[in-house]
Amino acid sequence: MLAGLEQYAAGLRGRPELIWPKPPATEPIKARAGSLGLRGVRCVLWGTYGTVLQVVSGDLLFEHPKDFVTTLALEKTIQEFRMWGSMSRKPGQPSESLMPIYRNLLFDLKATGGQQGDKNPELASEKVWEAIVQKLQKKDYVIDHAQYGSAADFAKKVAFFFHLALQGANAYPGATKAFVEMGVRGLVQGLLGNGQCFTPAQLNWALLSQARCDPDLLISKDLCVLSGMVGSRKPSERLFQAALAAVKARGLTPDQVLHVGSRVRDDLLGARKVGFKTALFLGDKASAQVDSEDLKNPETRPDALLTELSQVSLFLTA
Repeated sequence: MLAGLEQYAAGLRGRPELIWPKPPATEPIKARAGSLGLRGVRCVLWGTYGTVLQVVSGDLLFEHPKDFVTTLALEKTIQEFRMWGSMSRKPGQPSESLMPIYRNLLFDLKATGGQQGDKNPELASEKVWEAIVQKLQKKDYVIDHAQYGSAADFAKKVAFFFHLALQGANAYPGATKAFVEMGVRGLVQGLLGNGQCFTPAQLNWALLSQARCDPDLLISKDLCVLSGMVGSRKPSERLFQAALAAVKARGLTPDQVLHVGSRVRDDLLGARKVGFKTALFLGDKASAQVDSEDLKNPETRPDALLTELSQVSLFLTA
């Protein structure tokens, strides 16, 4: 039976033989939560990696700082999708043949991707894997369309698997509680940040690992504005303009939107420029980026400080 990306992710959760890397431990920051009140908020756009999803470096990586981790992720991907039969017969592991191909494609796509003049272009991970699969198909690699769907759908699933093998990811403590509480209040929720086509499915996985819930009822897909889809990374203005267009299409005004992020300069300044309210999440030293002057300056100071994601509900007022 053909499975979509969410169903594919659920299937991976049910395979105990797959061992994923562990995310880093949370390092608390000495800070005090507070706000003067977030009045009139009807929509919350959560940041992604480093805000609701805890990963090494606080952001999604295409290569791990340690080469052997990238090599291992490639090896697992090759085995999972049975790619070895269409790869070079050179001595060594299949990943040794795939690594230079992968890196060259990253370089080429970085050089040609993004909008002209965009200082923060983003790659679409599935495009990297789509190009790799096309190379393998020239050596008789065959996609199981009945299981994985079209070539484009297959590439998305391969990308998801590879990134799971490259970086362990958890939801930050209290994330599921925060999403559920916003849903109970009747707020619409989405994602705004650096992310790929599989990021919503990865978040669903992480939330379900914390507590039973139905993430599909909590997160609106039309409000998931991610860098891999837009072609620009934070702090690119294009990403925030895309988020503004998405909320306006929902009949919301910018002042009814709250963006929760962990980095003042990359996350919150762009949100402020389009008129969103902002909350800075200071729950982890590894991901938070803030200067004391940013908190004093009215031009950069967030509307709320959070040490736990679930504190959002404490500061919302009608």
